Amino acid sequence: MNVSFVMTLLGKDQPGIVEAIATVVAAHDGNWQESQLARLSGRFAGFVSITAPEARALDLEKGLLALAHDGLDLRLERIDSTKAEVEVQRATLELVGQDRPGILREITAALTVAGVNVIRLNTRCTSAPMSGEILFIAEAELLCPAALSLESLREALEQLGQDLMVEVTLAAENVD
Repeated sequence: MNVSFVMTLLGKDQPGIVEAIATVVAAHDGNWQESQLARLSGRFAGFVSITAPEARALDLEKGLLALAHDGLDLRLERIDSTKAEVEVQRATLELVGQDRPGILREITAALTVAGVNVIRLNTRCTSAPMSGEILFIAEAELLCPAALSLESLREALEQLGQDLMVEVTLAAENVD
């Protein structure tokens, strides 16, 4: 039987962070499942999902936590994988508009009211090609309750987008 972990990390960006983690995982017969890693404002941040044989899990845990002495703020949590999944539908959200405070707050508040879970969110600010104004761009993957009408959610988000003067696109995600 395997034990699952989710590791979060934050530290000063420097070469070798990913390699150090991968070395510890491999040394303890662990398996790197999935991850989201990024450099943000000179810091290295991320999430990693790891599995390991139950007999090696404690040693893996100790090995990973030992990396904290290398300047990483690291947290490791064992995950109970026996919980039943609830039925959901996946969707993607894209948002583009002139940057200003509060856009993300307003959009995520509407998603929360609808019972939608944001499972991935990427945002950035960039210069508009013609005008040079700063644009805020957000891309998200969503888990929506199965009973939620995506068309109704789309209409509500588009109306909110008009109020915020941003373009919002919501699409059902194709699951193959």
